[in-house]
Amino acid sequence: MSIELFGLENIPIVDGDSDISQIIKQAIEKQGCDLKQGDIVLIAETLISKAEENFIKLNDMVPSEFAIRLANDSGKDPRLVEAILEESSEVVRVGPNFIITETNHGFVCANAGIDESNVGEGLATPMPKDADKSANDIREFLEDEFGVEIAVIVTDTQGRAFRFGAIGTAIGCSGISPIWKRVGEKDLYGRELETTEIATCDELASAASLIMGQADEGLPIVIIRGFNGFDNLRNTSSNIKSVLMPKHMDVFRK
Repeated sequence: MSIELFGLENIPIVDGDSDISQIIKQAIEKQGCDLKQGDIVLIAETLISKAEENFIKLNDMVPSEFAIRLANDSGKDPRLVEAILEESSEVVRVGPNFIITETNHGFVCANAGIDESNVGEGLATPMPKDADKSANDIREFLEDEFGVEIAVIVTDTQGRAFRFGAIGTAIGCSGISPIWKRVGEKDLYGRELETTEIATCDELASAASLIMGQADEGLPIVIIRGFNGFDNLRNTSSNIKSVLMPKHMDVFRK
C-alpha cells in the first residue's frame, strides 16, 4: 500500500477576487499531473479567504472595553482582539498570547482562526465564511473539467489541547465524509470494533500540511493520490459539522 502527496506549483499570490477553481485547473495542466479518480485536493484556508476578499482591516477595528481588557490579559493587539471577538460566539480561555474562542462556525481554536501570516501589512484573514460551500463549488468544477470523482478539503493550522505544536486540520470538505466510522469491523484478533471513529479529513489535512509548510514554501494546494478509503468515504453531501463536538458533550468546558 502506498499514498502519494504533491504540491501544486505555479500558484500565484492571491490578494483579492480570484477564481480558485480556475487557478487549480491551470496549475494542474501546467504541471502535467492531471486529476485522477479518488484524488483529494487540499487547499489552505488563507488562499480561500483571500480569493473571496474576506479580509480584516486591523486599522479599522475600534476595540471595545472588553477587547482592551482581554488584550491586557493576553498581550495581543487590542484591534486584533476586537476582530477575534467579532468572529466568535464565546470566549473559552485566555492566556499569554492566545485567546481560545468558539468561532461563529462552531470551531474551538486559538484567536478565532484569524491569520496574520501570508497577507498584506495591516490585514488579517479570518476563516472562510463557508468553507464547506467553497470546497463544494471547487469540487464540482474540477469534476466537470477532468471527468473524475474527487474530494476537496479546506485546511487550517490549529493547536491541540494538552500538546505543544500546531497541525493541519480540516475546516471544510466536499465529496468525502470527514469521519470514518469503523464500528462493526474486526481487529487483527477478530474482535468487533465498538467505538472506533477516525477523523480522516483531519489526518489528510495534517499529511498535506507537511508539504504546504507554514512559511514561504508557496504551496497552498496539495493533492493526495492513492488514499484507499476514498470509495468508503465518498459523499457528495458531506460537510465538516459532524466532527464538531456539541458543547454538552465537551467535558473540558464543563
